[in-house]
Amino acid sequence: MKQFLVNSIGRIDMICWILVVVFFCACAVLFNGDLNLSFIAAGGVVLVMIMIGLSIEVIIETLKKVRGLGTITGFITNGPELVCLVVGLVVGDVLFAASTPLGSNFMNPVLLISAALVCRVFSKAMKTNWQYSLTCIVLTAGLAVSFYTISMTHHIYWMAAGLVITGILFFKRPPETAEQSLEDVVIARWSIIPAVIVLISAGYFLDPVVSFASEQSHAPKGVIGFFVLATLSSWPEFKSCLALLSRGKYLAAVLNITVSNITNIWLAIAGVATYFFMTG
Repeated sequence: MKQFLVNSIGRIDMICWILVVVFFCACAVLFNGDLNLSFIAAGGVVLVMIMIGLSIEVIIETLKKVRGLGTITGFITNGPELVCLVVGLVVGDVLFAASTPLGSNFMNPVLLISAALVCRVFSKAMKTNWQYSLTCIVLTAGLAVSFYTISMTHHIYWMAAGLVITGILFFKRPPETAEQSLEDVVIARWSIIPAVIVLISAGYFLDPVVSFASEQSHAPKGVIGFFVLATLSSWPEFKSCLALLSRGKYLAAVLNITVSNITNIWLAIAGVATYFFMTG
């Protein structure tokens, strides 16, 4: 287990942690924030990032020989989006509820490209079933945009179109095969249950922790939202892509992103349907 934890923490992780701490502390100095609390809050952000990263590694390690690994991780890494959706519905704001999953459809492709560049497998990753990947990304991003261009009274038609399009995309996804690995299984299969719980919990606490760090450092909200929140809220997808690509599972990495995009549309549809049911 100790060796597993060591292997799970890479250079990219440590660089991100340092940048997070430097960012909030620098903002505290520049904008007359509380340096001590900013440092503590940044440490909280780093802790949440560590929890997300380790839970992703545990999930992938326990399922590494399972057929459909990319599809499974595509579902699991959408846990934080699901939590945000539920929170939005509880407060009665359907647009806020749908914004997180729909917004992720634009960040996910960027994360795949970034992970491929970090792992130095950009060409191999981009050539893996590129026709399906491009079609899926364009259509799911188009559905996300169209959600905001129509009135609430016409969202029923958007839901119907979304179900048809994403249903076809999901069932037409490239098949995965179970891959044999030379690595020893060092994580018990039951570990996936606490790992998923930790992942979803960490995703839930990520936004409040970053918001607290923003308040203490007086960091500009625009900068926080564009650079920090946009990146950290998508940390599960990025970590899963890194883990899969580093293991040579290019198709699984691609499907992790495309299935995540499809699932985001399903979450938004479920959110709108629930809102209509609650208010109708």
